[in-house]
Amino acid sequence: MKMKHAVAGVYSAAATPIKENGDPDLALFADHCRRLIGSGCHGIALLGTTGEANSFSQDERRSILESALAAGIAPDRLMPGTGVAAIPETIALTKHALSLGVNRVVMLPPFYYKGVSDEGLFAAYSQIIEAVGDNRLKVVLYHIPQVSGIPLSIPLVKRLAAAFPDTVVGIKDSAGDFANMEALVAELPGFSILAGADPLLLPLLKAGGAGCITATSNLIADSLRFIFDHVSDAVRTAEVESAQARINAYRTLSNSYVQIPTIKAMLGLRHGENAWFRTRPPLMPLSASERADLAVKFAALA
Repeated sequence: MKMKHAVAGVYSAAATPIKENGDPDLALFADHCRRLIGSGCHGIALLGTTGEANSFSQDERRSILESALAAGIAPDRLMPGTGVAAIPETIALTKHALSLGVNRVVMLPPFYYKGVSDEGLFAAYSQIIEAVGDNRLKVVLYHIPQVSGIPLSIPLVKRLAAAFPDTVVGIKDSAGDFANMEALVAELPGFSILAGADPLLLPLLKAGGAGCITATSNLIADSLRFIFDHVSDAVRTAEVESAQARINAYRTLSNSYVQIPTIKAMLGLRHGENAWFRTRPPLMPLSASERADLAVKFAALA
């Protein structure tokens, strides 16, 4: 089941550490990428929502991707987010990834204007793919309407997959609607449906999905990988369910406060690295009291 998908496995929606001056900490990010692969991630979906991508400039985004490659992460294990509000910038970021040998990207739709039609979204994605003009490109669409304000309907996804069958190969569904994921699996056999919410990995794999791109993988990639590897092993059903329960506990804790600063604070507490406690505005780091409360609860999970 897993081999038929163009993109399959456990991908981390990698967080981005921040220096005291507000710049991305490229050296620490490189270390984090190595840790993620060592913990069991098949790959790293950097520069997404958890990575605060839309708070970084194009030059910073390029540098962050280049730092992962410089850390020795193979290009085929990286899947950067390249979708921004302006089509020419999405094209430029996608071409930059391809120039480095990184062929797979996660692509938000242009997201500033709301209430746009499927026709408009199809035109946008088509323009990007045709302008990039590289048959190596593999696009994972990014459906996160609660943040982007732009839902990607099943008819739109089917139309894009039919128009660009060798390029549009999957979707990260972060809406949290499992019925939508099940419908995508049913409507698009072989299309890579990737859960954006950790609690949905196990049910999605059982339904025929391809894997996940999640925030909690920054912390417990080993449990996510265990589920992916053993979901079909009847002898290990109890262990798989236990791994999912552990994942859910971490996910619940990460939602105690605003999720992205909380995930980063958990990383800071685990590794003793201050750059994880920082965010870029408008996101704000946890307060001292929030961090102290989190530390107690996090220690109980470890």
